[in-house]
Amino acid sequence: MNFKSITFFVVLLSCFLVSKAEKVEVVVEGATSIAQTDEDFICVTLDWWPTNKCDYDQCPWGQAGLFNLDLKNKILENAVKAFHPLRIRVGGSMQDQVVYNVRNDIKNCKPFEKLDKGFLFGFSVGCLDMKRWDELNEFFNQTRAKVTFGLNALIGRKEFETEKTLWVGDWYSHNARDLMRYTISKGYKIESYELGNELCGVGVSARIEAKQYAKDMATLKNLVKEMYPNPKTQPKVLGPGGFYDKKWFDTFLDASGHDVIDGVTHHIYNLGPGNNPDVVRHVQDPFFLTQIAQTFKDVSNAIDKFAPWSGAWVSESGGAYNSGGQLVSYTFAFGFWYLDQLGMTSVYNHKVYCRQALTGGNYALLNTTTFIPNPDYYGALLWHRVMGSKVLSVTHKGSSYLRVYSHCAKNEPGISFVFINLSKKTFFEIDLFHDLNLHGGSLNFEFKGHKEREEYHLTPKDGNILSSVVLLNGTPLELSVSLEIPELKPKLVDGLKSISIAAHSIAFITIRDFNAPACS
Repeated sequence: MNFKSITFFVVLLSCFLVSKAEKVEVVVEGATSIAQTDEDFICVTLDWWPTNKCDYDQCPWGQAGLFNLDLKNKILENAVKAFHPLRIRVGGSMQDQVVYNVRNDIKNCKPFEKLDKGFLFGFSVGCLDMKRWDELNEFFNQTRAKVTFGLNALIGRKEFETEKTLWVGDWYSHNARDLMRYTISKGYKIESYELGNELCGVGVSARIEAKQYAKDMATLKNLVKEMYPNPKTQPKVLGPGGFYDKKWFDTFLDASGHDVIDGVTHHIYNLGPGNNPDVVRHVQDPFFLTQIAQTFKDVSNAIDKFAPWSGAWVSESGGAYNSGGQLVSYTFAFGFWYLDQLGMTSVYNHKVYCRQALTGGNYALLNTTTFIPNPDYYGALLWHRVMGSKVLSVTHKGSSYLRVYSHCAKNEPGISFVFINLSKKTFFEIDLFHDLNLHGGSLNFEFKGHKEREEYHLTPKDGNILSSVVLLNGTPLELSVSLEIPELKPKLVDGLKSISIAAHSIAFITIRDFNAPACS
């Protein structure tokens, strides 16, 4: 046993000595999968917010907005490359006031400017010139990113005279057509186009009626078919990209027409405003975390009823709105919320989950100033590497503070788990059982592995969940001297031993000899 192994054992042992143990039987139904995600389930947003986007006496976006982002930064490049590939959504609150200067006919083409009486959110219209679009696509190509581009859905409309937040009229698609034509001529690859940001339901700063939005989605679909005639390379069409409202979504999906929408997108900010003092309590509260499951279920049910050819996407989720939770969103504690969200959305048949943001704001996966990864970056990367697309049913009758999700392993054979221990004082000893659901009955077999398990235990530095330093199997995760993302090596554990989950920790575990028929 080497020094690092001894150190990790001592640290883990000390955690267990100050905690109480609880044995839990975890049952996996391996006969069939219950849902399926996209292979590239993990997604992040690159947002348009300018430097002077400020909330609660702080301006946490720095130079992270799309107009200012340093695309040559080596850490940023390596962080994206590590996913092979990472899905990136280009969009956010300001996308509906971005125009594309493809024809060089917009005089004084500039980014957003702060105004006393701005267009939306107190800012002017922003202009994207093709030089910056070229730079962004060079970055996407260099990092092999899979790109979703959010289009301006307000262009061509006007604000209704008697209802100031309601925008009326047809979507003007000509500027989008110009951008697509230029993008195609340059050989840039766009995986999907999303129309609008937070314009559904009651909207945020603006809204569009459901039937009008459905009409505009059909216009976008026809435009994409025209510009990309090859069905094999045709980008997906996504929308509406806002907060779920049952009446609005049902009307929108019912009116959209067959095969128009490929991905039904919605946003999640269930932790309240960024200055909410209860954020750190909420991310450790299993009852609070579970409440949002109803939204995921409702969206999935609406799709089954009105658009079964489509799939559910969370296209933006930052937990706490207005740039994230102060002092919480970039810490280890936020991973409890984030990874639980990934687990719940996958169970409710969501294909993609897009985190706000890659960099920028308090909730970024990468520090806005230094680009050094925050703890959630490593949770996202581990999910991407070990959790496959087929979702398995997993249950237990233990403490609600133990959250468990299971998928077929990303690389066959076997299955993978994520265990999230929200408890500060309890560690869990896990015994696995395999429910094969044979012939309509339920027969559980205790599983004892004969091959070594691959275990990745994430813990905060010094046991402080508000630390921004995360340990993998007892070793701090730090960039290499050459600014490379550290190698994520599992700890190999005797398959006959119980699985131990320390208090206030997250663990990814892959069992290669767990033979689930759903994964074969």
